[in-house]
Amino acid sequence: MTTWPTVEDMTDSTMVDGFLVTDEKDASRYTLTRDGVLVSALDYRDDGKTIALTRAFTIPTFRGHGYAACVVKGAVADIESRGDRKVDPVCWYVAEWFEQNPEHAGLLRRR
Repeated sequence: MTTWPTVEDMTDSTMVDGFLVTDEKDASRYTLTRDGVLVSALDYRDDGKTIALTRAFTIPTFRGHGYAACVVKGAVADIESRGDRKVDPVCWYVAEWFEQNPEHAGLLRRR
């Protein structure tokens, strides 16, 4: 019997600063690619109310160009556009990104 993916399993993509940011729901991560090459990734856990952004990672050969910030920016834009989740910035890099971008502070989960 064939099992078809559900809508929740599919991916959503958007362009951010010339890169493709994709929510790979089945892998619980956002990816940043250019011309089909993976540049950076942002892992998350989604409990239905809060998305914990757990780890930002840039492929070593691409580090030092702000690509992690780009994938975080794309993820935050996607989460904001949905309007049904708060963010828990577990990753130190994501926490710093929110400190540098206080206009998105309303998205943060209150502790």
